[in-house]
Parts: sequence; structure tokens; C-alpha cells
Amino acid sequence: MVWPCTLPVDAYAKAGREVKFPRPPCPSCAGPLVWWSGYRRWLRVPDRCWRIFVPRLRCGPCQVTHALLPAFALAWRLDGAETIGAVIAQVAGGACGVRPAAEQAGVPYTTARGWVRRFQGRAQALGTGFAALAVELGGDPMAPDADPGEFAVAAIGTAFAAASALPGWLAAGAWRFASAVSGGRLIAADIISPFLVIGRRRFMPPVPPLPA
Repeated sequence: MVWPCTLPVDAYAKAGREVKFPRPPCPSCAGPLVWWSGYRRWLRVPDRCWRIFVPRLRCGPCQVTHALLPAFALAWRLDGAETIGAVIAQVAGGACGVRPAAEQAGVPYTTARGWVRRFQGRAQALGTGFAALAVELGGDPMAPDADPGEFAVAAIGTAFAAASALPGWLAAGAWRFASAVSGGRLIAADIISPFLVIGRRRFMPPVPPLPA
């Protein structure tokens, strides 16, 4: 599960368990979730690596536990969503090749190449999904581009622009938005979103992330 956290990574990491985490319904059965410990994981951003706290929640009715990732993190990826998104936007969007994009992001060439390959492999499905979401949120219809990667990048931008009219989403940024919509699996082998259901899209709204 991914929630649309708008905190900077360093502020989130320093706050630890004091972050004001949301408590959404269970994505499996819509039952109530309760806190169930948590774990720490590393997240790399351009300036350094941070060790962040990820809470776990448990559903009473179906007995399933869920990790609650902040939207700046992608599942099974060390690097942050904005870093990965910047490389994808440049390469899949047609601005430059992988090597200069990797150098600009400060990540290994092979790592960036893997991100782009996975994104390109899912580009048609991603583009179609985000284009449909954009229309459902009141955006303009999009015709598929000849290049699936360019289409997917454009569709993410269009969907985010439409979502920005909803409270709190503008501050999240396009790639945190994409992470939240895809359930953190933007460049995973499969994409299963716990917050968006085809035909009845449900957003987990951004919430104030720190206590007053």
C-alpha cells in the first residue's frame, strides 16, 4: 500500500514513528486496519541514503497485513520515486539517452537502464491506464502516441494535472502521484493498485504528515 506523503524525505526520515500516517481500509476486503508494528528500510536520494520507517497494518476480518509505503518510495527499489521518474521522463520521453540521464541523477548507468527497460516494457499498459484516469478526473482525452514510452510519460503528466485540482495532490508532484496510483509498482513486473479501482476510482487523499 502507498499513501501520498508530501513530506520531504529527510523530514519523514527524521520524524520516524511520529509521522501522521493515514489508516485506509483494507485493500483486500475494505475492512478496518489496525497498527501492526513496522520496519525500517533504506531509501537513496541524490544527497544521501536515509533509513525510513514503514508502518505495517493488519486487517481484523481477513487477517492480512499490509506495509504502508510513502509515495516517494517504490516497492523493491532503493532509489526514490522522483529520482527514478526524472530518468524515465528524460529517456522514455525522448529528451536524452540513459547515460546522460543517469549521470544527471547521480545513479549507476546499469541501474538507470534497468528502470527504463522495465518502464518501456509496461509503457502501453501504463499509458492506457493513466490516460483513462486523466479522463475520469476531468482531463482531456489522449490519443496513443506512436512511441509507447512517450505516451506513458505524457499520460502520467496529464493525469497528474487533472488530479492537481483535488485537495492536496498538487504538492505531491507527478512521480509521487504515479507511485501512489500504481501502488508503488510503477516499474514492477505487475501493477496492482490498492487505491484505484477501474470504473470506481478511489483516491487515498493526502493528509497532514506531521502532528501539530
